[in-house]
Amino acid sequence: MAIVARLKGWARGIKRDALALWVAARDPRTPPLAKLLAVAIAAYAFSPIDLIPDFIPVIGYLDDLIIVPLGIILVIKLIDPALMATFRATASELAARPVSRMAAAVFILIWVTAAALLAYWSLT
Repeated sequence: MAIVARLKGWARGIKRDALALWVAARDPRTPPLAKLLAVAIAAYAFSPIDLIPDFIPVIGYLDDLIIVPLGIILVIKLIDPALMATFRATASELAARPVSRMAAAVFILIWVTAAALLAYWSLT
């Protein structure tokens, strides 16, 4: 049971840090390279679309277990620790707020539109 509790804590930390990266990407004090990588990692972490689909056994979850944490670690190393602590505190406050279904719908609409445009562009 201790292992399960540790894994749940680790997963909560990853989720909080991914949200902290989203906050960092919008903050003017974040260095440009860190800001660019923060946007990419946060978008990938919260996107329903993966590089390797989750329905592929074992390999489908490896990208979530490897790419996201490594990306988070990389971006955290590029941001000042005091500033990152501020972003984590803000992320914790944001995580306590109710979930916005409208924002989820907007993100899904953006991904569907992008996929449709890509399909149209590749077929013509």
